[in-house]
Amino acid sequence: MSDDQIRLATIGRILRRRWRLLAVLAVVGALFGYGTSVLVFPQRYTAAASVLLPGQWEERELLTQAQVATSSSVVDRAAAELDWKGVDAAELKDKVSAKATDGNIIKILGTAESPERAQQLSDRMAEQFVAFSARLTGGDTDSGAASGPEALRKKVEATNRRISDLAEAADPGRTVEGVQARTSLEKLRASLEEAMKKLDQAETVSSKAGMVVMGPSPRPTGEAPPTRNQLMIGGAVLFLLAAVIGHLAAARMNRRLRTEPEIAAALRTELLGTVDVPGERHGHRSDGGGPRAWIRRFLGMDTRWDAPVPQRSGDEASRRIRYRRVCARLRNKLPAPRRLLVVVPNGDEIARRAADQLVTEAASDPAATAASRGYLRVVEVSVTRPMVPDRDTESGALVVLSAGNWTAGELTGIAEACADGRHEVVGVVVAGAVRARPARSADQPPEKATLALAVRGNATGGSA
Repeated sequence: MSDDQIRLATIGRILRRRWRLLAVLAVVGALFGYGTSVLVFPQRYTAAASVLLPGQWEERELLTQAQVATSSSVVDRAAAELDWKGVDAAELKDKVSAKATDGNIIKILGTAESPERAQQLSDRMAEQFVAFSARLTGGDTDSGAASGPEALRKKVEATNRRISDLAEAADPGRTVEGVQARTSLEKLRASLEEAMKKLDQAETVSSKAGMVVMGPSPRPTGEAPPTRNQLMIGGAVLFLLAAVIGHLAAARMNRRLRTEPEIAAALRTELLGTVDVPGERHGHRSDGGGPRAWIRRFLGMDTRWDAPVPQRSGDEASRRIRYRRVCARLRNKLPAPRRLLVVVPNGDEIARRAADQLVTEAASDPAATAASRGYLRVVEVSVTRPMVPDRDTESGALVVLSAGNWTAGELTGIAEACADGRHEVVGVVVAGAVRARPARSADQPPEKATLALAVRGNATGGSA
């Protein structure tokens, strides 16, 4: 898979062959989310109070009012009024927020560990915000105060008319005293107009200051996000995705050899053939006992998820033909009669069964002479520290293994171990798992099958 693209079929194979492991990891992720909700994100509730700002407001002014609503002055007054035990103003400031919405409305949000406290917090913040804004603008809105600016405006208008009359009555341009009088009157008129502009601006601010709290905030009925259920679902999904990505990454970095030419090149020998082993649906399966082995079998980790699905093979007779052909090629390859070691990597159950079947076929092959039968002996070697028996009665090695389970370095180590034991690697046989059809006697082969083997009449496999 290291050179293949990731397809949906690959992810489906992971889900199908590792569903128990993924289910366990999803449960662990849900427990992790639950623990996070308890320790990091305890249950919280959020209530919202609305404050109406009458008049015409620009967007930047509304943003400024939202910042004022959560300022330290407002929060300190709300904290003093609430007087919650163990909660100071600094901690309360982290639990409140404000935002401007359409319609000149400021929403003040308060978050607490219970719905009642969240409602109290938002209501007190809204009240203190309105009171603080009224204090800033001198919030006196009685009718007497409202009539004062209007009366002042009328007096200013009357004064302007009087100034105009005096300016016309003065001797314009004839004497120095007349010019000075007209200049003083014009300065007085300008000062009055400037004072009226400031008065109009003050009235606008006063009209904007009449903020109104739009009733008590509704009591929250649900938790504020992230809720406990959201964290549990998120943890399960996170662990599930991490497991799938881990499987894909491991498959990408997998350097196990899968093709017969690559295996033969790593062992520095030639391929003598491929044989089928029925009954193993998922390829390589690790041996062992104890609790750890039982857990691996329960989670499906004792089999490779990326092994191809075994194809349906022929009957017993057709499978035996493959073994007999391998025996024939082996006898033709040996220049003189001699015994051979059948080297099988330790833990490769498919290869072990293939090697046993190969020994059986070599002993019962009708095409072999009596002297050449029984010349194979099976030995298992460890791929981590391979050790092959020294040359004694056997003087050669035949490697039998399954594809997709061993790296080039591991196979090179087996070849070097054979060389250290003074055994020449005469060939390699690759075994593959297949789905067997109903058994058929070897004495009754299929009609189209032929048992004729192209062998030399006097070929020998060697004897002890």
